This record gives sequence, structure tokens and C-alpha cells, in this order.
Amino acid sequence: MAGTRITGTGSYLPEKVLTNEDLEGLVDTSDEWITARTGIKQRRIAAPDEATVDLAETAARRALDAAERSPGEIDLIVVATTTPDRVFPSTACLLQGRLGVVGAPAFDVQAVCTGFIYALATAHSFLRTGLARRALVVGAEVLSRILNWEDRSTCVLFGDGSGAVVLEADDTPEHGLLSTHLHADGSQDSLLTVPTGIATGWESGTPEGTIHMRGNEVFRVAVNTLGQVVEETLAANGLEQGEVDWLVPHQANIRIIQATAKKLDLAMDRVVVTVDRHGNTSAASVPLALDEGVRDNRIRPGELVLLEAFGGGFTWGSALLRW
Repeated sequence: MAGTRITGTGSYLPEKVLTNEDLEGLVDTSDEWITARTGIKQRRIAAPDEATVDLAETAARRALDAAERSPGEIDLIVVATTTPDRVFPSTACLLQGRLGVVGAPAFDVQAVCTGFIYALATAHSFLRTGLARRALVVGAEVLSRILNWEDRSTCVLFGDGSGAVVLEADDTPEHGLLSTHLHADGSQDSLLTVPTGIATGWESGTPEGTIHMRGNEVFRVAVNTLGQVVEETLAANGLEQGEVDWLVPHQANIRIIQATAKKLDLAMDRVVVTVDRHGNTSAASVPLALDEGVRDNRIRPGELVLLEAFGGGFTWGSALLRW
């Protein structure tokens, strides 16, 4: 079977910046409180006329430009999102229409904050088995639409954005994407959830239609499961702590990121951190951080890069690649 490698990355952040100081005027909180507990200083908020597909399209076109590919060369589109524009069609199909890619399979993946890792693993499987040659993998979110702006425990955490990669089949499997590892535990769904949906009476703007989280419990599970998936990834690739060059983590909480870096025996200057500026952008956070690390030339050819994420479901996973 063929290997796969990322040939281009792209991202997009909405123009509006919402700072911790801005939030002090909305809820009983402070910049000091938010920063100390999460590491977040600001986040981006989509404009009223910006939809998930709008964010996805800009990131996708930037990834295509970086890969020097045209939309017509893409034969698979996978979009990870928790905030699709419609019940149907999928955001991936809407994106396909924008790009003019006719006939290629296009579908969404919903694994919340681990969504991009799930989508990347799915595209990797398609390419390795010959079902496609070039995939566009996108993570895009407008989480601000499902936040309760009176709940200080959640509204300070999340933001909007998108990131994308072009993944191509490659005949040198020792490079590119080396392994993926996906997990879920639906028995703990109540700890991080939007408690209603289409079939259970979801209504926009009501508390039941927004994110609910039991933060301390989520934190503990996230640290434990990410530690386990790091060990799993290293063992699967015959690696020891300290042999990974870069960690590109889901950007939820700086303390979770620091714990994962410690598990890898990595200094924080070998971790791509965007949580301070982006907040938690769910499925968009890993590709946003990856694009930043690539475009500022921190991540160099030949280096080992570990992507990891944890999210509602619970879901968690990792992908190891040789850049």
C-alpha cells in the first residue's frame, strides 16, 4: 500500500478579536482568572455573515496554493466540524460546490476536538488503499454560535477558525504520515456535551443548545488519555521519549499541553502553542497550529511531528508524521 504525506497547509481566522478584557464586561470573570487556568488571552469570533463553509473555503484554498494544486486535482474532501452550516448537505459538499470539484466523494466527520485527527486518519486510509490520490482535509468551526455567553465556565474557552491540509499518496512510506491512533469512550458523554440535538428538540439560543462542560473532570480524563495515546504512538513506531521533534497539540488548555509535552520529554519551545491567541477552536485547532508551525519555518523537512487531540465524546487520537 502507498504511503501519504502532507504537501500543503492553510488556515483562516475571522477578523474579530475577543479579548479576556472584553469578556470581563459580559460575565463575572477576569483576564487573570482566565489566563491562569487556561493560558487563553484572546479568541476570534466569526462575523454574523460568516458560516463554517466560508472559513473552510479560505483555509482550503490556502492549503491548495501551498501544495501547488488546483481544486480539480482533488479527489476526496473530508471536513471535520462540530458546527455544520446545515443539517444537510454536509459542509464538505458545500465546500466542494465552492471549489468546483465535481464527482469526488465529500463528507463530514464529527469527533468534536479530535475531528481533524479522525478526518486525517480517514483520508489516509482512502489514499493508502488506492481509493483516492489527493485529499483535502479540513477542520472548521464557528463554536461561538453554540456558546452560552452568560456561562463563564465555557464562553471564555472557545473561538472560531479553520485549518486545512492537502494529503497526497506517496511512494516513500518512511516519510509522511507514519501512523494514526483513534479512540473513543461514549460512556462519559455527559462531561462535555451539547445536551440536545435535532431529534431531541434543539433550539438555537437556548441553554440546552449550548456547550455544557464539567471542567475539572474533563481535565483529568484529557491528561490521562493523551498520556496513554502518546505512549501508544511511541511504541507503535519504536520511539523513545525525546525522539519526537515537534508536538502540535489540540489547543484547549495550556496545562494539558504542558502535561503532554512532559510525557514526550519535550521542552515547550518544541511545542506549537496557539491557545493564547486562538482559544479552543475544536476541530480547527490542530490544523491551525500545524499551518502556523510550517509557515514560520519552525517545522523543517525530515523532522518527526506528533499531532494529538482530545474532545467531547469522549474522543482522542494522534497522528505521527515525518515532515
